Formats: sequence, C-alpha cells, structure tokens
Amino acid sequence: ANYYDILGVDQNANEVEIKKAYRQLALKYHPDKNPGDKSAETKFKEAAEAYEVLHDPQKRAQYDRYGTVGVNGASGPGGFDFDLSDALRTFMSGLGGFGGFGGFDDLFGTMTRSRRRADKGSDLRVTLFLTYEEIATGVEKTIRVKRHELCDACGGSGAAKGGGQIICPQCGGSGEIRQVQRSMLGQIVHVHECRNCGGTGRVVERPCRTCHGEGRTRVSSEVSIKVPAGVAAGNYMTMNGEGNRGRRGMRTGDLLVTFDEKEHPIFTRHGRDVLLTVNITFAEAALGTTIEVPTLDGTAKLKIPPGIQTGHILRMRSKGFPELRGRGRGDELVRVQVVAPSQLSDRQRSFYEELLEIESSIPGSERYGKFSA
Repeated sequence: ANYYDILGVDQNANEVEIKKAYRQLALKYHPDKNPGDKSAETKFKEAAEAYEVLHDPQKRAQYDRYGTVGVNGASGPGGFDFDLSDALRTFMSGLGGFGGFGGFDDLFGTMTRSRRRADKGSDLRVTLFLTYEEIATGVEKTIRVKRHELCDACGGSGAAKGGGQIICPQCGGSGEIRQVQRSMLGQIVHVHECRNCGGTGRVVERPCRTCHGEGRTRVSSEVSIKVPAGVAAGNYMTMNGEGNRGRRGMRTGDLLVTFDEKEHPIFTRHGRDVLLTVNITFAEAALGTTIEVPTLDGTAKLKIPPGIQTGHILRMRSKGFPELRGRGRGDELVRVQVVAPSQLSDRQRSFYEELLEIESSIPGSERYGKFSA
C-alpha cells in the first residue's frame, strides 16, 4: 500500500501534517486500546511503517523516487531494517509531548516496556473511600489486599531443596522470542516475552511444590496507608513495593491507591469549600440570633443577622477543606432557609394572627415582584 494513503495525507504533506495523521491513527489502532483485535494491530503496524519513512527527509526522498526505501527494495546497506519496537521508541521520544494529551507515555508504554516486564511483579490497584472528616484532618487507614509474597518454603528461589535454576532452553536466556517478518521495508522484528520463563531467561529445574516454581505465593496482607489532609476524589498515591512480588526474586510491584469520597449526610463539597443548609424560624430571621452549626472539625457558632432572607449565604472562614500539600483552608458556606411551622399551638396561632394584622396595616409593603427562575 502507498504510505501516503495509509496515513491519509497528500504527497505534498509537510512534517506537521504527517505527524498529526500518524498520531491520530496510532491512538485509534494501538493494541492497548484494541486488545485481541488483529485488524487494528495490522493497521497500527502499517501506520508505524509509513511514519518511520515519511517523517525522515532522506528516507522519504528515496521512497518518492523508487517506491521503497532501498534502491532494490531490500534491507541492508542502503536499505532499511525495520524493528517495530525501536520505531515506537523513536515515535515516543519525538512525539510524546503533544500538548493537552496527558498520559501519552502510559498509552504507548506496553510495547516499550515489554522487554522489562519480567523485572518486577505486577502493580495492584485499590480504591479507598474516605469521609469528609477524614479528608479534613488526614488519616491512617489499614486495608487488606490479596497479593503475591515471598514463598517461605523455597525462600523465593522457586526451586525445591537441592534444585536450582537453568538457562531457559526456549529463549536461550534472553527472556524474549523474536519473530522476523518480511515487509516492503525489509525485515520487521516482532519481540515477545518468552512464555516458558516469563521473561526472566531462566527456568527452575526442580520446582518447589508449594509455589510450583514461582518463588511466591498468594496471601492476604495488611497495608497501612497514610492519607494526607485535603485529598479529593480522583487523587491517587503510589506505594512503592507494596504490589505483587515478582517471580523468583524479582522486584516487587507497586500499590496504586485511588481516593474517593463517601457521601455525607449534610455536607456537600465544592473544591476546598464545604456547603451546608441551615433552617431557622421566622423569629430568628426577623430578630437575628446566634446558632451552633456543624463543621468538619466539630461545631462552631454562627451569627444570623436580623432580617435575613431565605437563600442568603453566610461564609465561615477557614472551616472548609485544607489545601493538599499546601497552606490555608477553604470556607464553610451556610445557606439560610427560613422555615414556616407546619403545626401551630394555640398560643403561636394567636401570635401569628396578631402579627398578620400588624403587618397588613403597614403601608408600602412590596408584595409582588418579577418571577425569576
């Protein structure tokens, strides 16, 4: 296929247009986003081949002139030996900094990390739900996680007593299986982790009966997490070395803790501020008063000014959430709601009837106003 057609660009396209077209195709067809989809994988590889040639002025000039990178269409001296993983590393170093696209390295990390996957155990992910009060002060929580830990029977070697490790006969100790495929660019080398040794390059001659040669067993463990004050839903922290232990003495993975917030019965969070509605009586609204209101730290006194209306918001300084790893706190915003009594005693009814008579005799009172949603 024509490389320009693969990227969907004109033959006169400049480097910026080629780069943009490849980025869109790479994001669309990347294996991480299309697991098990062979068609998407093929399109991803084709786009990588096309970009590797067209973004390089010298290779592009040869391709435009001869229809291939080498004069004779073969790799070797004067040609081009294409390794997909190397091309992807080149792509990441050249295009990884697109503005406005966070996590680009993570999206394309799988293929470049494949050769290092066996260096450590896998990461674990947990979600920790916190109350508003815990977020306001910070808290230390203990959770239980199921993870792989060192096998006590073999000490992590994976071998039974008297046994040991030998070089993997399948990969020859490299931990990788390479498959060479011919393409119009020459040779494409596909590199995969060796399944026989899990990428370590070594296998156990006489496996431990407890862990079956893994050097680790799955157990339930307690992990203590120190949560800093001021975290919000979606924040996360990485606890190094608290994930799954690697096979046969390899490094331990990490524990990724994502924070979330439990729904509060009376408070609502808005950034660093906390919102609350307080109900007051007609008398309190008319005369003013001082009431005690709940806060994230306990209670505090709040002065209600005379003549306050429903919907008025009072601000209590520094009664909100603290700034994460910073100084200062948000505020507590108290929305006042003037509540009419649903049931009246005889004395209350008599009082309100007298009050109604007094208020109706006051001239100039504004009863009507424009409706606003």
